[in-house]
Order: sequence, then structure tokens, then C-alpha cells
Amino acid sequence: MPGLSRRQLFRDATLATSGVVAGLALESPALAAPAAGTTTDCALPLGPVTARPDDPRYPYLVQRGAKRWSGTPDYVRVVGSTQHVVQAVQEAVDAGKRIAVRSGGHCAEGWVDDPAVRVVIDLSGMTEVSFDPARNAFAVEAGATLGEVYRRLFLGWGVTVPAGWCPGVGAGGHIAGGGYGVLSRSMGLVVDHLYAVEVVVVDKAGRATAVVATRDAADPHRDLWWAHTGGGGGNFGVVTRYWLRKPGGTGSDPGALLPRAPGSAITFSCHWPWQALALDEAKFTRLIRNHTDWCERNSAPGTPATRLYADLTVGRKANDLNITSGQVYGADADRLLDDYLAALGAGVGTPVNVVRTHRPWLAAALNGPAANDFRLKIKSAYLRTGFTDGQLATIHRHLTREQDPGLLFGSVGIAGYGGQISAVAADATAFPHRDAVMRIQYTAAWADPELDTRYVDWLRALYRDLYADTGGVPAPEDGAYINYPDDDLADPDVNTSGVPWSTLYYKGNYPRLQKIKARWDPRNVFHHTLGIALPS
Repeated sequence: MPGLSRRQLFRDATLATSGVVAGLALESPALAAPAAGTTTDCALPLGPVTARPDDPRYPYLVQRGAKRWSGTPDYVRVVGSTQHVVQAVQEAVDAGKRIAVRSGGHCAEGWVDDPAVRVVIDLSGMTEVSFDPARNAFAVEAGATLGEVYRRLFLGWGVTVPAGWCPGVGAGGHIAGGGYGVLSRSMGLVVDHLYAVEVVVVDKAGRATAVVATRDAADPHRDLWWAHTGGGGGNFGVVTRYWLRKPGGTGSDPGALLPRAPGSAITFSCHWPWQALALDEAKFTRLIRNHTDWCERNSAPGTPATRLYADLTVGRKANDLNITSGQVYGADADRLLDDYLAALGAGVGTPVNVVRTHRPWLAAALNGPAANDFRLKIKSAYLRTGFTDGQLATIHRHLTREQDPGLLFGSVGIAGYGGQISAVAADATAFPHRDAVMRIQYTAAWADPELDTRYVDWLRALYRDLYADTGGVPAPEDGAYINYPDDDLADPDVNTSGVPWSTLYYKGNYPRLQKIKARWDPRNVFHHTLGIALPS
């Protein structure tokens, strides 16, 4: 079968056409070991490897997630195939051990490192990106990083997906939560291009099986596909692989089945010195207002400005600047950027250190922000219109008061949204935030573990005061992004608004997600603080 690697064939030789397979065979007669003296490109998948606390690999595996946490599981199982995952899940279920799954290791909460988790399934060995002619779609294993997805799709076929800006993020959780990045305003979310997903689930009898669910209307497993179009990771099973094909994509040319990648792009940044705006609240708030007004005016689907992604970040004194950065592509890219920067600086002043770099698109995609070694707390929100005057004053107050050098980064990041994202109905996928024009990220970063409580509390206070008129959390109509998880929203001592966390993340799609949970994870094997709950 051209287009499929022998490793995929090895792994999938016994995949039933019904889309369900239990106890996958480790070997197929058609793929028997080659005769002596012959050569083959067939490499067996990595693993399975079981690393226990006395294994020298164990410290790396339990510490490769968020820096605020380090788990203590009984063992970490590094897997390289769907069969390995089925076996790992079955063993853990039979032993009564709680499971968590790690793909890229960028979860902003300690779900994988929860002390109750006894088995971590690490998808580091599942990184393949290829074209699958049998499904006429691109197959992406859940352990692949976004950078590798971009690289292989572009170099192999000249296509891409509108996924995240950080190339080190893993595809597994990113796509399940919606998948948003610098191309989303012009191309939509990754899940808008999701054709199928393979998930290892556990039935009521405790039997682990691998299920393939597609968006085909006649697929009896279609609800499981829908749940992975924004329902978040760690809720229904272990995602092992995605298949990507744009809606309406037909024909035998792989290059026509996903969006064509831009040939080139401009990455840009510029800033306004912190001191000047900190002392002039009117200019500080005008800068933010200029940006949010631009987002409101330039977020209709199909308009040229949706090819420009901009993220305005205003920060504390330790950052010493207020910066906008982003990416734009197309023949009119320079003009679009000029127009944006002119609108942003109106009444504020000319920015300094303006950098615009013309580069091949793939180089721009692989040059996104890298993960850091800081201790982090993040919160999120969406906006359909700009901040109120009172909210702008609150942002200024919190970012300029009590300057503490231990807080390495304290910021409010306001990124453009809308565009093609808004062209999809709120219930067509599990991802409901289709009418927003901005995505907000609130961040605190520090190095000293002794200061965890101080800086988590600092960010909580900013968030609470900013949304004081809606009970300390965003209005339900705006909501929050599940890929920027915030356990505080499920804590009644912190979220006193009376608005459930599930409403903020999933809006009206939550009851449907609960029904799907009851079908595919009736024993609640897969759960975490913000996990989809079984119906009452």
C-alpha cells in the first residue's frame, strides 16, 4: 500500500474494518521477519518500555511536564504503537491503578503528576506523520510535536494545519482541545480538519479496545469523533492517532486534502517601554483599546486581515516592555502589517525595536515560542467585544503595583481570534467558542518553588478583580479555553460565581459530552480535575 510505512502496516495489520480492535496481534504473516540477507525499511516501534523509580530514565519521564509538579507513579510506560497502549491500559485497569497520559508534556495543570496517578502512559514513541491512502487522510500519531507535524506535512506535500505557535507542543492534547494557532483566523481550528481519531477506551466490563471514529455521518462511532473536536484530552480514553482531511476534501492528490501552506511569512514584533506607559494610564489603556478595536473590525471570515495574527502582551515591570508580536502572510503582508501597527500606535506613540523578518513559511512556523523552565500559572478567557474602561483600569493597576522582582513574568496577552473559526456553528464540533474575536491568556512565571503561593495568588487576584462584575470569572457567553486549563474554575473557594467550570469551557455542548462519556468511559477510568463527568 503506497503511502503507508511498513511500521504502520506492522502495527495495523489486524485493525478490523469495523473500526474496533481488541488485543491487537503483535505479528502478521504478511509481515513476517525478512529472510536472512534481505533488507527492509521496517523498524519495530519503540518500546514498550517500563521505567520504575530505580530506572535511570524515570526522573526524566516524570519531570518532563510542567515545572511546578513532578509525579511519583509506580511506573511510566513508554509506548510506540496502539497495541502497546491497549496492553498498558488493560494492565493498569486489571491492577486497579489510576492512569494518566503524557504527549508533549505541556499541560498547565498537574493532572499527569497527581499523586493519585499510579501509571503514566508516555506517547514519546508515537511520532509518525504520514499519508494514509486507505482513509485518504493524513495520519498524525499523538506523540508527534507540532513542529514535526508542520515539517513533515510541508516538506512531503506542501500542506499544513492551523495548529499552535509553539512547535514543541504535542499533538495529542492540543488537537483534542480544539487546536488553535497563528493560521486559525484564515484556516479555522485543527479540529475543523479532523476526519478521524483512534482512541483506546475501556468498556463497562473493563476491557481495553482501540476504536477508530470518523466524521462520516453513517459511522456508529461518530459521537466519539465529535467528542475529540474540542472536548479536551484525558476524558474518554487514550488518543493514539488522528487523521486530518479538510471538510469537502476529495480526490487522490494528498496536496489538495489539507490547506496549502503559505510560501513565506513575516514574523514581527515591536514594543513600547514599560516605564512610559506605566506612568501614563491613558496611553496604557489606549494601547490595549487600539488592539481590541482592531480585532473587532478585522475578524470577519474571509477578509484579508485574517491572514494577520497579532498577540499584544502587556506586562509587569520585570518584563520592561509591552509588546506585540505575530505573523502575517500573503502578497499584501507588508501592507496588512503597516495598517495594523498604525492602528495600534494611534494616540500612544511610535513603537521601538520594530522587527519584521521575511522568511520561508516553515522557518517561521518552527521559530515559534519555546517551552521554558519557569514555574507557571495561567488563566484564560475569550472576548466578543473589548474590555470595559473599568477592566482596563484594573489591568493597569495590577501590572503596575508592588513591583516584585521574583515575579519573572506577569502579563495579559490578547490574541486575535475569529475569522474562519467563526464560520463553524458552535455545536458542529465540541469546541463552542465560535463567536469570539479575541483569546486572552493571563500568565505568571517565577523560578523559586517557595514563591508558588504568592504568585498564584497574584494571578488569582488579577483575574478576580478583572471579572468582578461577573462573579470573578468571565461571563458565560465568553468562557475560557480548555487547552489553557485552570483548576481554580472547579474550586468553589476560588470560583464563587455560581457558574460551573463546565459551562465556561464547553457552554451548551457539555451535556452531550457527558452522554458520550457514559458510552465510551462508563467506569470513569480517564479523569482529572476538569474532566467530563458522567451524567448524574
